[in-house]
Amino acid sequence: MASRAGPRAAGTDGSDFKHRERVATHYQMSVTLKYEIKKLIYVHLVIWLLLVAKMSVGHLRLLSHDQVAMPYQWEYPYLLSIVPSLLGLLSFPRNNISYLVLSMISMGLFSIAPLIYGSMEMFPAAQQLYRHGKAYRFLFGFSAVSVMYLVLVLVVQVHAWQLYYSKKLLDSWFTSTQEKKRK
Repeated sequence: MASRAGPRAAGTDGSDFKHRERVATHYQMSVTLKYEIKKLIYVHLVIWLLLVAKMSVGHLRLLSHDQVAMPYQWEYPYLLSIVPSLLGLLSFPRNNISYLVLSMISMGLFSIAPLIYGSMEMFPAAQQLYRHGKAYRFLFGFSAVSVMYLVLVLVVQVHAWQLYYSKKLLDSWFTSTQEKKRK
């Protein structure tokens, strides 16, 4: 071994580092994927809070109907989309596979399904807007259907990446449990 101030240990040229232990790749991948999923969950949380604020302002009529329209029907079941994100966060500390699987399944039910329904619900209004230039719902002076379609596109991407990273994380956790069973 080399001392702090002295020369390298006798009999070594510095190439003997390859035998040292390293962190297994599935552990490195697990940490990276957890970080990415947490970022997506926080983005989803911000969008969810904005949607709750919009719905609250619409229901409580804090602003005029011209400023903030009443919520679309798909927005109500989409409020449950926070549940999969919380399940995902709960799965991280102890690498709980069952919570992560529940998170992925409930994301399809509470997040993706309302978004699909929302795109179908808003389609006639979007068609009316682009064919005839008439909008009946507004959000701060903009057509509500245009704004909500932009939000829909953003949220679909967030959930798609979240599902993708969750699947990769699940595969990483299965790899580590399979290696433990073999030993």
